[in-house]
Amino acid sequence: MWMQRVMWIAWPAFLMAGVMEMLVFAMVDPQDLHWFGQPLALSRQGVYTLAFFAFWMITMASSALTTLLAMSPFELNRCPVPEGERPDDCRKTSSCP
Repeated sequence: MWMQRVMWIAWPAFLMAGVMEMLVFAMVDPQDLHWFGQPLALSRQGVYTLAFFAFWMITMASSALTTLLAMSPFELNRCPVPEGERPDDCRKTSSCP
């Protein structure tokens, strides 16, 4: 189940990072970018690559937050440990799996 949630997060984020990459670099030339007043010492391809991964991380954070907020209270509060093996701080009723 957790792998399915990871894909709910990563795949849409990957697609949106690609869209953001196209939109941003349709208007911005990577060779014109500066960092603290100095030109970047990266090739165009390097800037494209770093920007894509930055966009991907930002959109994954957004998708992860959406997935977290979409979880039901039961999913958030259930204890994944069987009742006989639970630590003291995981006291749940017997109705929880």
